Amino acid sequence: MIWPPILYFGTPVALVTTLNADGSPNIGPMSSAWALGYTIVMGWESTAHTLANLERERECVINLPDGGLVGHVERLAPLTGSDPPAPHKADSFRFEPRKFDIARLTERESETVRPPRITECPLQLEAKVTAIHEPATRPDGAYFRIVEAHVQRVHALTGVVKPGTNHVDPERWRPLLYVFRHYFSTGPELARSFRAED
Repeated sequence: MIWPPILYFGTPVALVTTLNADGSPNIGPMSSAWALGYTIVMGWESTAHTLANLERERECVINLPDGGLVGHVERLAPLTGSDPPAPHKADSFRFEPRKFDIARLTERESETVRPPRITECPLQLEAKVTAIHEPATRPDGAYFRIVEAHVQRVHALTGVVKPGTNHVDPERWRPLLYVFRHYFSTGPELARSFRAED
């Protein structure tokens, strides 16, 4: 039996853009999100600045980077939009209000929500929060909130879409994955599901 310090066993990285109370944009990097149809389910630590923005503004963009953006993601990793940082983050995180500039990413106007999209991310999902669930407490006393957001619009760079279709090409789409606190991307196709439509 083992007890890994964290169970990020392999999930895509997402850069979630929200608006701060003053209307400025924030980017929250995370890897605790998954899709149920057009609902994105996200897990946020209770002290996350992005969670506070989601609770207040009720909208976001879930931007999905590919492996080529790993350097941009890692520049965001030690930053927080909370001033001052939460006490348990104070030793390793620093407040930064200009995350787009620091990460060298480009804002792009969204169509159905107020937070901006990230131009460089191959997939950008505009979404509105539909539910925020009560905290789940960990043994160490920290707790998380589960956020559900309904996708209003999907933007995809042409390089990852099969021409003439609404299908993302899995041979071209190489999501950035977070695996036990290490970054990876995908390799060649191993097999097709019987449900594959393209």
